[in-house]
Amino acid sequence: MTRTFTPADTLHRLVKEALDSGAAASLAEAEAMFRSFDLSFDIGETEARDPFHQAALLTGVALARRVFLGGVWVSGSLATPLAIPLPLGATLAEAVVTLGGRTRDQVISGGPLVTIGGDPKARSQGFHIRTVQAGWRGGILPAHSEIVPTEGPPMPLSPILAAALAVNEAFSFARTGNAAAGRRPLGLSLWNPLSDVDWLTDTAAEPELRYLPARLWLMGLGHLGQAYMWGLGLLPYPDPEDLTLVLQDVDIITPSSESTSILTTPALISQKKTRAMSAWAEGRGFTTIICERLFDANFIRQPDEPSVALCGLDNGLGRRALDRVGFDFVVEAGLGRGHRDFRTLRLHTLPAPRSAAEIWKAEEPGEHAEKCLAYQRMLDDGNLDRCGITLLAGKAVGAPFVGAVASCLVLSEVLRLLHGGAIHQVIDLDLQSVEHRSAIRHTYDFSGLNPGYVDVLASERLCSMSQ
Repeated sequence: MTRTFTPADTLHRLVKEALDSGAAASLAEAEAMFRSFDLSFDIGETEARDPFHQAALLTGVALARRVFLGGVWVSGSLATPLAIPLPLGATLAEAVVTLGGRTRDQVISGGPLVTIGGDPKARSQGFHIRTVQAGWRGGILPAHSEIVPTEGPPMPLSPILAAALAVNEAFSFARTGNAAAGRRPLGLSLWNPLSDVDWLTDTAAEPELRYLPARLWLMGLGHLGQAYMWGLGLLPYPDPEDLTLVLQDVDIITPSSESTSILTTPALISQKKTRAMSAWAEGRGFTTIICERLFDANFIRQPDEPSVALCGLDNGLGRRALDRVGFDFVVEAGLGRGHRDFRTLRLHTLPAPRSAAEIWKAEEPGEHAEKCLAYQRMLDDGNLDRCGITLLAGKAVGAPFVGAVASCLVLSEVLRLLHGGAIHQVIDLDLQSVEHRSAIRHTYDFSGLNPGYVDVLASERLCSMSQ
């Protein structure tokens, strides 16, 4: 059966920002604006062999191709064998193409450029940054900066964080021409995300990554849920089948999903999100269980099901039930929805002193975007009726790099739980001012919780003994 999608189902969620803000007077003008944006990545020979730099590059490509509609170009040592555990091809070049990037022999000057790791570069008048990661810390620097982050034990979420911050900064430059974009160090620590922590030097208590979750419940498989899965896919499971994922959603993939959801491709449109994401996860080697049931207070977790849940829901009804259905530990992230706040995120960990019903008492009011000039023109021209305009204007503005940053913070809460680190009750962050984030340490003691884990180092020792 061929599905018919409404304009609300096909609108690019970041292009919508130009409509709602008034930067574009029509959809055609907004789309043309985004087709004028392109981004280049470059990776050196040493970095191309490193799995963490590969993760940064490929995360950057996967995010950027959804934002820079004029094209994402990658140059460097791309014939290198792929060293990360994602089914994207045999070489770095194949992975780039699979994710929607285009390769070329060398950097062509003039457009914004992101260098993956490496040494300081010559000072440039244009936008040129480089990604850095060390231990549980990830971020970006001006490409010419001689700052070197203090080394720490490798952690695969750090390059995801660095790449997401790089695409965010490049978007700020492309969208507004902000001359300050890319001119300062920007990052954070996933082990200690408090605002007073120097992410470049503070390695206090960063542990070697040893324990990984063995059983997780993912509810909502769109923007956030797919970002969680991308992060899980890059974690070093010795035997991927040791991770069991319960995947819960009731929706299908629409054309607009691709603009925010990192695992969505055109070939997946019209498929059930659960089926498509189960296929991806099992392609990675994970074990999956599908749940196609609406999540609400009538839902009850059974004793033999995963006790840790990662929430990617975007509705208050589901969120208000998060601490009422039997999970021992829930990490939830919510993203801003309007053109003014779409780069904001808030993380909650439950149970907490305030119940979920108190935290999400009611749905927050929208921005009344239907009053903007572009929507009025659609109405006046007869392209949509009043109902269609309301549906279209009511959709959220979204950017995939925001979900990627949120996923790093959400997954880090689970990893810190397994490594005896601090748990945070709330984290607030705006990607326009990362340094002004706030994080509140949890007052509950979760040290007695054992949700099930995989011991990476024990598996490595057993493997070496058997050889």
